Amino acid sequence: MTKITVTPDCKNAPRKQFLKDFNIAFATGDADFIIRHVNDDIRWNIYGDKHIEGKDHFVKEMNIMKDYTADEVVIHSIITHGREAAVNGEMKMAGKTYAFCDVYRFTNTTSETIRQMDSYVLPIT
Repeated sequence: MTKITVTPDCKNAPRKQFLKDFNIAFATGDADFIIRHVNDDIRWNIYGDKHIEGKDHFVKEMNIMKDYTADEVVIHSIITHGREAAVNGEMKMAGKTYAFCDVYRFTNTTSETIRQMDSYVLPIT
């Protein structure tokens, strides 16, 4: 089971709660939740690794990644403003720790549908 730690916030921000849930879905391999919340023309830039465009390619990547769950995730901060948001934290997988920052662009200011993700992942141990 994945251990999840999230820095407390005001608990009055629906988009922050959604991003918390979205990141937990990544950590636990819940590909269905993730796929439901991306736009058909999703663009995902994983800097230093790959660029994924379109929902079909995104689904293929999710089906590969869902088998790689995290042992622990610590979310340090979730920042939202308008159509954009960012989440940063640390993730432990297979004995290694990674720092991450994901920048999200939503289809509009009220939607939970993601149009673009820019991911930065660095090994730290």
